[in-house]
Amino acid sequence: MPSALPDGEPMPEDGALPPHALAGAGDRPLGFYLHVPYCATRCGYCDFNTYTATELRGSGGVLASRENYADTLADEVRLARKVLGDDPRPVRTVFVGGGTPTLLPAEHLVRMLAAVRDEFGLAPDAEVTTEANPESVDAAYLAELREGGFNRISFGMQSARRHVLQVLDRTHTPGRPEACVAEARRAGFEHVNLDLIYGTPGESDDDWRASLDAALGAGPDHVSAYALIVEEGTQLARRIRRGEVPMTDDDVHADRYLIADEVLAGAGFHWYEVSNWAASEAGRCLHNELYWRGADWWGAGPGAHSHVGGVRWWNVKHPGAYAAALAAGRSPGAGRELLSAEDRRVERILLELRLAEGAPLELLAEQGLAASRRALADGLLEAGPYRGGRAVLTLRGRLLADAVVRDLVD
Repeated sequence: MPSALPDGEPMPEDGALPPHALAGAGDRPLGFYLHVPYCATRCGYCDFNTYTATELRGSGGVLASRENYADTLADEVRLARKVLGDDPRPVRTVFVGGGTPTLLPAEHLVRMLAAVRDEFGLAPDAEVTTEANPESVDAAYLAELREGGFNRISFGMQSARRHVLQVLDRTHTPGRPEACVAEARRAGFEHVNLDLIYGTPGESDDDWRASLDAALGAGPDHVSAYALIVEEGTQLARRIRRGEVPMTDDDVHADRYLIADEVLAGAGFHWYEVSNWAASEAGRCLHNELYWRGADWWGAGPGAHSHVGGVRWWNVKHPGAYAAALAAGRSPGAGRELLSAEDRRVERILLELRLAEGAPLELLAEQGLAASRRALADGLLEAGPYRGGRAVLTLRGRLLADAVVRDLVD
């Protein structure tokens, strides 16, 4: 089941933000994340805030139904307009995620996007993305999305090997994600991402290379590759605990990452974040860059998180409770935290160090600077950028990114 929400202070019923959160807003880009919490089945590794029809049955009634969801989410977009007041910023990025957004009719996703456009306006070069399950779209669906204003799409491929997909409880057929890329291109999508997962129990190096080759052969301009994390409470964690499937170790993950970087770089893709590669500057995911650079975004939907001007908040998780709050004219926010200057400094290091541009050394405290010098000597940071005042991870540093970050924030 989905993980728990963080602790925090209560959210005001009207969702109001403190004045300092809106100060200087015009200097920061604004994005929207729209969460669709529905899935046909629950994948064995997933602990996202998603729900199958069985899990929702009898716990929310009509309020939690897919049929009404687009209109419910539009209510939160209208709440965002009230909370942000006369904020003049057009929206720079919209990202529809889940869950499986494409379980909803394409027309519903277009209506959700229209709510953002109607309330805030979209920047002329706005990036508009949706995630998609390869088995829940076809050529007509993709064409409707493109006509409705979506210009980027991300398909969950995970692997090209059937036995790996079976361990992950993924239901799509090998080869279908690659076909989806071709359909998306014909529909007019300029930017297409494929998501891959490495380190699945039973996956070999050859399996992983085959997945990378299949992904590149499909012709996307962006590839995300994530190490499998076995979350407590998931079906996969229970299977590993029972000894039904083996658990991979950190060395295997490191080997697979090196393979990914070698293969993707050889195909002309450049890493710009530890887990993300793009074929060009234009192929980067601008929405995720908002997160990594600490910009402003409003997360609409059950369990969605938001950040505006140093205030972070999160919504109630259950679709029924979420819909009920909005129907009663209340914010669906479950809690929030006001980030101090020190909180924001630490978060900048945590996030920006993952980027190819790295983090400014001026963000580091005395102990962090000492740790950065050790990291440089150990070959974890690039020497050239360091002389220019930035901490940039080497390839070896990327393998140990979490450890490097921990040292630098001390």
